[in-house]
Parts: sequence; C-alpha cells; structure tokens
Amino acid sequence: MVMNYLNDHVDVADGKRLTMDDVFVVWFAKTLQNWKCLVSTMVSDGMYYEVTHNGDKNETYVDVYKKWENYCVKG
Repeated sequence: MVMNYLNDHVDVADGKRLTMDDVFVVWFAKTLQNWKCLVSTMVSDGMYYEVTHNGDKNETYVDVYKKWENYCVKG
C-alpha cells in the first residue's frame, strides 16, 4: 500500500519508482483481528506511514506523516 501510494504521488519527471525492497516495517502489533504497523522507505523525505487494519470491517487505513523534528529532552 505504501509503495503504491508513493509511486502514485512521485514526480513523474524524476522517473523513479519504488519497489518492495525500498519499503520496510519499523513496528508491528496485532490484537485479535486488528493490526497496526509503522512503515518507512529508503526515500530520504522524512515521511512515515501508519497502516491500520480494522478486521471487523475488513478495511485498512493509511496515515501519511512528515517528520518535523527530533530533539532530546533529558531528565
């Protein structure tokens, strides 16, 4: 789903297409018939994807996020 999303939204002038080798799961959890995972890609654009499957409705939702900042808070 993430690979297809990116390939559908990539700038055509770039001529680049992602493959499954460019996409990886960072975190995955399953509870009963539902599951959620965080997905990233080899593209250095700061984007990440939250994929949630609702087993009751057999629907999958993809939330697309942009990493804004990462900083450390001590104590």
